[in-house]
Amino acid sequence: MVIDWLFARPCCRIDDSSSRIGVYAVVAGTSRPTGRRKRTQTMTISVTSVSNVTSDLVEAMNRLLPELSSSASPLSAEDLHEIVESPATVLFIARSDIQTIVGTLTLVFFRLPTGMRAWIEDVIVGPDARGLGVGAALCQTAIRHASEAGAVSIDLTSRPSRVAANQLYQKLGFQQRETNVYRYTVLR
Repeated sequence: MVIDWLFARPCCRIDDSSSRIGVYAVVAGTSRPTGRRKRTQTMTISVTSVSNVTSDLVEAMNRLLPELSSSASPLSAEDLHEIVESPATVLFIARSDIQTIVGTLTLVFFRLPTGMRAWIEDVIVGPDARGLGVGAALCQTAIRHASEAGAVSIDLTSRPSRVAANQLYQKLGFQQRETNVYRYTVLR
């Protein structure tokens, strides 16, 4: 199956016809200013859930985390162990064809009287991999995983200023809800 996406770059598609679940051949084209033919850049993205915390993972998460939040504290191996070992969370990572971690997504599950729910949190794609379909590959994997786990809905939030991310979520089938989101910050 090939899914076409419109990102900041004129052409981007994800080919997930591979028999290995979570492996995507991501093809992105960029236009040259001279108007000549498109130059195509190909990157194979492998999306997997994390089961072991490694120094490579700790380094990558601390490299990517400032892309999401300038106020987030660096994560220790213990912090990541707690996330990975929690039965309520699945941490997904996207690796490039040279095995560099270029993105991450956290999928959270919780059971309510109305059914199993899922929430996508902390979607981060490194600056060098943006516009190449990494976010789409991470989200598609999370959607598939949540569906297989029996979730009746999957929610996420995204700041309005994140235009490309919001366009992606809509292309994936997420619909903007008429609701107020409130946050209470616990003082420590």
